[in-house]
Amino acid sequence: MALAGSNLAYAAEPAAEIYGFAMADLIQDFNGRLAPEWDSAFRPSRIGIDGQFGDDGQSTVSVKQSRLGIRGLLSIPDAQPLSYKVEFDLYGTGDDAGKTTPRLRHFFGEWGSLLAGQTDTLFMDGDVFPNTIDAWGPTGMVFYRNAQLRWTPLRTEHSHFALALERPSDDIDPGNLRLFPGLEGVEVQDDEKLPDFTAQFRYSSDWGHVQLGGILRRVGFELRQSSSEPWVSGSETGWGINLSSAIALDGNNRLLLQAVYGEGIASYMNDGGMDLAPSARFEAGAVSSLDSTAVPLLGIMAYYDHWWNPRWSSSIGYSFTRVDNTNFQAPDAFSKGEYASLNLLHYPNQRVMLGAELMWGQRENNDGGSDDAFRFQFSVKYSFGINL
Repeated sequence: MALAGSNLAYAAEPAAEIYGFAMADLIQDFNGRLAPEWDSAFRPSRIGIDGQFGDDGQSTVSVKQSRLGIRGLLSIPDAQPLSYKVEFDLYGTGDDAGKTTPRLRHFFGEWGSLLAGQTDTLFMDGDVFPNTIDAWGPTGMVFYRNAQLRWTPLRTEHSHFALALERPSDDIDPGNLRLFPGLEGVEVQDDEKLPDFTAQFRYSSDWGHVQLGGILRRVGFELRQSSSEPWVSGSETGWGINLSSAIALDGNNRLLLQAVYGEGIASYMNDGGMDLAPSARFEAGAVSSLDSTAVPLLGIMAYYDHWWNPRWSSSIGYSFTRVDNTNFQAPDAFSKGEYASLNLLHYPNQRVMLGAELMWGQRENNDGGSDDAFRFQFSVKYSFGINL
């Protein structure tokens, strides 16, 4: 039995499918250059300023978007069925950035109203991700897959409401702490004493859907000047609201919109910013005291997906992330990222996609320094699915 994507949990009998795609991206940068370990993803936060990463005009070929997964439904006697999904791609991140290292995207099971494992955070609306071929996509949208325990107490034909406790992960910016007298050798690390709390409400109809996501979190830190001294801890409250909508127009065309604002939420964004940073109080032109701030952030995205006919489509749009930096962050701290793209995709059949995309991005730092980059990408994608 073939699976029906998000309708999997409502299948009438046990089913399983191995699925995925092989994808190759031919990438050419014309001006501007991204950090070498991120040359296969167009992230404004990784754009070098004033030749930071070397000469312009770089090129690469990447298979990192290629994906493999298995999803299925298991029947349970006298009980609701159990659905599951496991999925990997080859996009190494963290210490594996720049490598074709398997990366876990999804690994979860869902039984009735309870989901456990790793999948999209409730703060995110994955259905407003535009039909682009860039590996990373628009900068100003919430996009994060997280380990979580999720409860969906309301699920009807047109709406659902869900709550989750999610794995905390703080991005701490030490800023200019080491310039402060007495803190020259300071160590700073995150302090995660409580899980993040997220919630989501969605209403869907023939015209599309509207979704409201929210997050409340403790953004903590610890610091010490040397290994012989005790850690000093502190925290701020992070919060955010994410409003998104996919509006169906004529045919399969869609208008995709999202606006997100909050404090201490950068680690949930697709690109750019820090959750927590130091702020300073000045007296007589000198720093008199330090404090911590959950950094405010605004993200906007607007895209239009258009199908010219069943075999040709285009997507065009713009997005930005703007961070309200503290007065004690470093001059080169990320302040704003902009992203725009236009593509033309061709589908010779249901298993093959060929597409070309033009992208523009710009990074601005805390001190006002900025630079932009242009990229052209041509991709070929072969999809497969095997029913078990």
